[in-house]
Amino acid sequence: MIIDVHTHIFPEKIAYQTLRHMEEMIYKCQGIKVDAEATALMSDLSKTSIEEGIDISVICPVATNITQPAKLNALASKINELTDKTHLFSFGAIHPDVENYKEIIDDVVARDLRGIKLHPDYQNTLFSDDKYLRIVDYAAEKDLVIIIHAGEDIGIPGEIHATPDMILNMHKHIQPEKLVLAHMGGWRMWDEVEEKLLGLPYYLDTAICLNKNVQIYLKEEQFLRMVQKHGADKILFGTDSPWYSQKQALKDIRNSGLKEDELKLILGENAKRLIWN
Repeated sequence: MIIDVHTHIFPEKIAYQTLRHMEEMIYKCQGIKVDAEATALMSDLSKTSIEEGIDISVICPVATNITQPAKLNALASKINELTDKTHLFSFGAIHPDVENYKEIIDDVVARDLRGIKLHPDYQNTLFSDDKYLRIVDYAAEKDLVIIIHAGEDIGIPGEIHATPDMILNMHKHIQPEKLVLAHMGGWRMWDEVEEKLLGLPYYLDTAICLNKNVQIYLKEEQFLRMVQKHGADKILFGTDSPWYSQKQALKDIRNSGLKEDELKLILGENAKRLIWN
């Protein structure tokens, strides 16, 4: 089984312009050219998932304002009605500024969306903020997967909103069993992740980390070392599509030097156990 735990889609009418804008922001902020490697259309994500033998691609919707969770979660329900046909499954969305966070999380549970996505940079809130901690606490109580963008966002300069120290601060108060730290625990903060987070009872996903086209990527030597230190049973395969071709991502992780039993865990068995058991 292969499960891509970290993908994104956009509505057809805005997908092209949204990706072009994001590419421009990356160049402006980082001085490097990063091109999206897919269209971010639901139909195309379904097509590549089926072509590459990916049993399920998990969509991680990000609410950028308080009006969006209800709409995104209703859409997620519709997407999930067709999972058997499309190979797509959507988590739910929530924004830290909502007052009715329990009601939204209860709705996510009622819709059987299985998880939520948090993006502190796009949501302009530090992960150490009580608004996130209360969401994590209640979502964990409801047995939801909680996937959080960790580390720098390549297209947003300035303050990093989810650092290893903020994860450690959360860990002092809450120990959610199904927390996933995207981008191997913190994009472009991998040395600090190695020092502070490896060994904690949280999952790391591989989203975009091995993509050499991005120029800022996790070197295979460090990736393998992190897997060994943290445990292959707590690593999840993710692409961050459209920013990493699913075809190339599968090729890269298979050629990374992982052992066959580690690959089986990372490519799908861990995610199946985490999300559907």
